[in-house]
Amino acid sequence: MNNIITDDDFIELLEKYKKLIFKIANLYSQSQEDRKDLVQEIILQLWKALPKYDNAYALSTWIYRIALNVSISFYRKQTTRSKTQNNYKEFYDLIHWEDKSLEPKVTQLYNLIGQLKSLDRAIIILYLEGHKNLEIAEVMGMSSTNVSTRLNRIKERLSNMFNINDN
Repeated sequence: MNNIITDDDFIELLEKYKKLIFKIANLYSQSQEDRKDLVQEIILQLWKALPKYDNAYALSTWIYRIALNVSISFYRKQTTRSKTQNNYKEFYDLIHWEDKSLEPKVTQLYNLIGQLKSLDRAIIILYLEGHKNLEIAEVMGMSSTNVSTRLNRIKERLSNMFNINDN
């Protein structure tokens, strides 16, 4: 990308990748208002970072990386704020889907993913999006072997969580 980005270019980029941005924001926020704030923060950070984009990387990988980093930071700040405000509040249901057409098992899967640690959540999101381990490793800044190991553990953990919730 060149260093001169027009507003129209940026709007076109957002339009192309809005589903990715909204999906990540949904998984890292607890309420509609938090989602709106997170989406705005992701867009702001994309705008700020766009002139530094390196063509050596796929644009989607670059956007994933920024969106996930912003979301993880946002989530950590929200969690810290929640703990400070209410020490007795339990961690629950990070995902609230507005789409009522989702099958109950898919909804349950996303709810269980929402209970994972932020790094594991990011890895499984990328995996479910169809990204290969090498791509996930690039986005997450880790080795492909580490991604493979973590994915196996995440899948096992989710499977166990499904079995517990079905009983």
